[in-house]
Amino acid sequence: MKKQQTKCCSDLLKIKTTEKDKEKDDYATPIHAWEWIKDLIPKNKIIYEPFYYDGQSGEDLKKLGFKNIIHKDIDFFEDNNIEYDMILSNPPFSIKQKVFKRLKELDKPFIIICPCSVLPTQFFQKLFKNQIQIIIPKKRISFGSNKKGAWFECFYYCYKMNLKKDITFL
Repeated sequence: MKKQQTKCCSDLLKIKTTEKDKEKDDYATPIHAWEWIKDLIPKNKIIYEPFYYDGQSGEDLKKLGFKNIIHKDIDFFEDNNIEYDMILSNPPFSIKQKVFKRLKELDKPFIIICPCSVLPTQFFQKLFKNQIQIIIPKKRISFGSNKKGAWFECFYYCYKMNLKKDITFL
C-alpha cells in the first residue's frame, strides 16, 4: 500500500511539473510580435512557421500581407518534405537548444523569437558565432494573457536574412 501511494504522489508531481512547464513555455505568438518586424520579412518568400500551437500565428501572418505561409501541425524535427525559403517562428523556449541545432542543420534563413539570454550561451555561440543578426523589440513581447509583456526580454534571432545592420533596434 505504501509503495502505491509513493508512486501516485510521484506521478502527480510529474503531471504538475508538466502542466507548469507548459503553462510557462507554450504561448501563442501575439500578432504584434510579427507586426513589429513585418517590414524586415521578405513578402515574396515562402515562409515556414513550424511551431503550430493553435494555428493562429499563420493566420496572423496572412492578415499582415504574407501570402505564402506554411503553417501545419507537423513535426519540425522529423519532416523533411517541405519546400520553403525561410523559417519564421516562436518555438517553445524549453526546447530552444534542439530547435537551434535543427535550424543549423537545415541551413535556411530564419527569424526566431527567443529570450535574449540565449545569445551568450556556449551552445548558441558554437552553432552561430558571427553568423547571427539581432532585432531588438521596442518593448517586451506580451505572450499569453500577460498584457504588460513577459518578465524577460526576447530578441529576434536572424540567420542569413541579410538585414542592413547586425543589430536592429525597433
